[in-house]
Amino acid sequence: MSQDVLYQEAANVYGAALERLAGSYEADRDKRLDLLQDIHLAIWRSFEVFAGHCSMRTWVYRVAHNVATSHVVRHRRASSRPLVSLDEVDDLPAGGDSEGAFDHQQSLGRLRKFIQQLNPLERQVILLYLEGTDAAGIAEITGISPGNVATKIHRIKKILAGRFNTMFKGERHGQ
Repeated sequence: MSQDVLYQEAANVYGAALERLAGSYEADRDKRLDLLQDIHLAIWRSFEVFAGHCSMRTWVYRVAHNVATSHVVRHRRASSRPLVSLDEVDDLPAGGDSEGAFDHQQSLGRLRKFIQQLNPLERQVILLYLEGTDAAGIAEITGISPGNVATKIHRIKKILAGRFNTMFKGERHGQ
C-alpha cells in the first residue's frame, strides 16, 4: 500500500483517539491543534518506512506518543511553569442540560488535567490503557515489559484516585 493510503486508513480509524491523545498532552487549544497537526504529519511521514513488522495500531500510537512526548519536553524546557496547573480551566461543553451530565464533564476535565500532570511515560501508559489497549500492546508501543505496564497502571490509578480524593476533600471544606 502507498504511504497516502496507509495514512488515510490510520487517520480514519485512529483520528478520534489521536485528538484525545493530543488533548491529554496539551491543554492550550491552539497548541493542541498544532500538536495534532504535528502528530498527523509524523504519522504520514512514518508510513514511508512502515514495513508491517507490527500492527498499524502499534505503529500509529508509537509515532503519536513520541511526537507528543517530544512536544511536552520541548515546551517544559522553554517554560518555567508547570505543564498544567489545577487553577486552569478547560472550556468543556456541559454535555446537556442535566446536572449529572455537567458533573460528568467536569470530572472528565479534571481527570484530563491530572493526566497532563503525569510524566510522559506514565501519561502514555494510562492513555493507552484508557483507549482499551491491553498490557501486551502497551508494552509493544512503549518498549517496557508487560509486567512493568501492569505495575505502572496500578500505580497511576492510585495517584489519580489520590488526587481526586484530595480535590473532593478540599471542595467539601470550602477550599
